[in-house]
Amino acid sequence: MGLLGNDLAFAQALTAQERESVMALGSRKRYPADGHLLTEGDRSSHVVIILRGWVTVSVVTDRGATRLILGLRGPGELLGEMAALDRHPRSATVRALGPTEAQVIPGDSFRRFLALHPRVSGLVIRQLTSRLRSADQERSALASLTVLQRLAGRLTELAGAETAGPYAPSAAGAPTGLRPAGPVVQLAQDELAATIGATREAVAKALRLLRTQNIVRTGNRLVEILDPELLALLADGHHE
Repeated sequence: MGLLGNDLAFAQALTAQERESVMALGSRKRYPADGHLLTEGDRSSHVVIILRGWVTVSVVTDRGATRLILGLRGPGELLGEMAALDRHPRSATVRALGPTEAQVIPGDSFRRFLALHPRVSGLVIRQLTSRLRSADQERSALASLTVLQRLAGRLTELAGAETAGPYAPSAAGAPTGLRPAGPVVQLAQDELAATIGATREAVAKALRLLRTQNIVRTGNRLVEILDPELLALLADGHHE
């Protein structure tokens, strides 16, 4: 499973001239924490490029009772391009994890720009293909892995990410008395649950098990990884 895109962010893959031209197509907009940049099922067609902050990309699961977070996206990322290209309803919801700024570009303007810039169009197609493949892998994991395996895999992935994200160590985010000695993931239990398509109760139970084995330590919106190697083994299914 993969929550973080491994490819270069869209804006970072553009030349300076391409970036300036793309940004000139739209206007800057600020979103509060928990604000929706895009909403699943909506028929809008604009695209957004994240300038500051981090967002989650989520869909309603087949069961309909929970949301599955398909990705965490940060500065430079392009979102909403699918609806801009095919004019179908939005396929996912994009929600701000904290105060966020984005460049909002009308879908018609974005389509015209791509028609005139084949290299940029190729970047968008490659991004779409990569994200669709990742989404398929996430859905497959729901059916084949236990909650403990999915949680262990997600914590391993997020803890190994670069420290620029919302899940990275932060002295301001650490609860009093908890001084992280290992990798830290800064997401609440309900947010972690949404990243693996599980309930908050199931994630709380799995975290209790990991705590009793001294694999993790938890605080307010914080999970510290004490034994990364054992956590990775659990993610692979080695949990006799």
